[in-house]
Amino acid sequence: MNDVYLGGRPERQRQPLRFLTFGLIALLVFGTLATRLFYLQIVNGSTLAARAERNRTVADPIVATRGQIFDRAGRELVSNVASFAVKIRPSELPETRRDEVAERLAALLGIEPSTINEAIDGNPGSRFDLVRIAQDVPEATARLVAESNDELPGVEVVVETRRSYPYGPLFSHILGYTGPIDAETLEDRKDEGYLPDDMIGQTALEATFEEQLRGTYGAQLVERDATGRRLQVLSTVQEAIPGASLALTIDTKTQKMAEEALLWGMREAGLKRGVLIAMNPQTGEILALVSLPTYDNNLFATGISNEDFAALVDDPEKPLTNHAIQVQFPPGSTYKLVAATGALADGRITPTTRLMTRPYLTLGSTRFYEWNRRGWGPFTVYQGFGRSSDTFFFQLAGMLGIDRLGYWAKQYGFGEPTGIELPGEVGGIVPTNQWKQDTLGQPIYPGEVYQAGIGQGYVAVTPLQLINAYAALANGGKILQPQLVRQVVGPDGTVIRDFQPRVVREMDVPASTLRTMREAARWTITMRQTYNLVELPVKVAGKTGTAEFGLRDSEGRLPYHSWFVGFTGKDPYSDDYSKPDSELVVLALAYDSRTKGNAATEIVKGFFQLYYGIEKDYRIKDLLERGNFYQGN
Repeated sequence: MNDVYLGGRPERQRQPLRFLTFGLIALLVFGTLATRLFYLQIVNGSTLAARAERNRTVADPIVATRGQIFDRAGRELVSNVASFAVKIRPSELPETRRDEVAERLAALLGIEPSTINEAIDGNPGSRFDLVRIAQDVPEATARLVAESNDELPGVEVVVETRRSYPYGPLFSHILGYTGPIDAETLEDRKDEGYLPDDMIGQTALEATFEEQLRGTYGAQLVERDATGRRLQVLSTVQEAIPGASLALTIDTKTQKMAEEALLWGMREAGLKRGVLIAMNPQTGEILALVSLPTYDNNLFATGISNEDFAALVDDPEKPLTNHAIQVQFPPGSTYKLVAATGALADGRITPTTRLMTRPYLTLGSTRFYEWNRRGWGPFTVYQGFGRSSDTFFFQLAGMLGIDRLGYWAKQYGFGEPTGIELPGEVGGIVPTNQWKQDTLGQPIYPGEVYQAGIGQGYVAVTPLQLINAYAALANGGKILQPQLVRQVVGPDGTVIRDFQPRVVREMDVPASTLRTMREAARWTITMRQTYNLVELPVKVAGKTGTAEFGLRDSEGRLPYHSWFVGFTGKDPYSDDYSKPDSELVVLALAYDSRTKGNAATEIVKGFFQLYYGIEKDYRIKDLLERGNFYQGN
């Protein structure tokens, strides 16, 4: 047999050397592995086991049940109902399958794939946090999604509660709604335990009392697999504490009456916006607050579509705006209360002083006309206020001057928010020399003082400020903070916070002056400035107002709002207004009314009829004829 030579050495001699080399390498490798295994299991085993356990078990939050909201009679205005939500955990969704999953999920949910992608990309949390895709999903759809695990990686169906508003639009501007938390809010409130997929109060009382309504989240240990999918709940670390509930000052029956009265007036007069507020002037409690047009907050609770939201935002009548507190208007003749109070309190006139009312007053070359262009002759403050004489109040404003007029306006609470428990309240405008200098870089002119005296020019108020001012007149000079919430009640029924009347300040005005003005407000009714309101069985005192605004029409006429604010005595059938004992004051604003008569007065008539159970209808529909019949009173 011949040997084969490679490199000068037979192949038979090279084979043992190869086996020896391979054996040494294998021994070295297995030795290293054995050493590492010994280290992992024996030396560092407990540490790594604990780390593995932490990776396998995660502390998940237990969402607290949100508190409810009730009216003053205990009627439920907000409740929580069980619903299904579909969410995605981006870390479990392979990027290569994202479009496929988005299309499949969108088909099941009846939405656009772009909506899903936008939700994922706009996730305020990390990739490991759940992202809300849809809420209030029908049960059948939720089951289909839940059964499609393989086709929908990262997608979860979660049972949660959502807000339900039984009365819908009736209370939307008071209650508000909840919605998904945004990135900015999450950043601000993450230390308070808020989560990226949390629902949070967005507007009105849901927002103001978010902390109380939300409750305290609990925690539980859950087991997850390598992909992060939940396998089972291991234990509860801390139970969730339900949120507190709110008991409101609002009465549902009164709120319905207010809405009915306002809707009637808007329909008859062709109005597009209006406000009606009813308030207890002794306590500041709001009994009814209606701003129209409104919206249904259930749309937001169930997850409003982009189309529906855009329709609300683009609506020129602004249904999402609470016109009672978030918009300021010229108050017109209702503001004459300020000039009359100031002139009496400062001693410029007495209740028996007579001033001549004329067709017009002249400043330089400018004429300032009486609203009827005729005048009446000499008037006391009772007659001047009752007839709403412009030339009478031009003279009072001139006597006071703009700064003193501004002082008395601020005494009544104008020029600053009332402090009601609703976000977005504006403060109005009280013109003074300093205000105009700061705002426009000019001094106040004498004609502007005249205009301010009758609630025109730069003066602007909210309906809530105006009713609060007349509440102070009715209660004897106390500026109260209007209230919507009577109590905050804990989940165990304990009263956490009991709201008492909050006096912002006592007006620095003689009681006799306020008595004179209450009686003058009654003259407005008895002199038939409000037509047949004097014939109502209940005895009302109050003031009308008409205020021009905006742009002139083809005939040079400005559009105008009409106001009425009135109150009854403690005994609504008594004609005695000497005492500051009223328990009801009501205000209506008829936006852009342009009616033959004062539309707001007819609206308040309707409310009084409903509130006091008056069967005869005293409203005069002919006065709601649409046109441009500006009378300035």
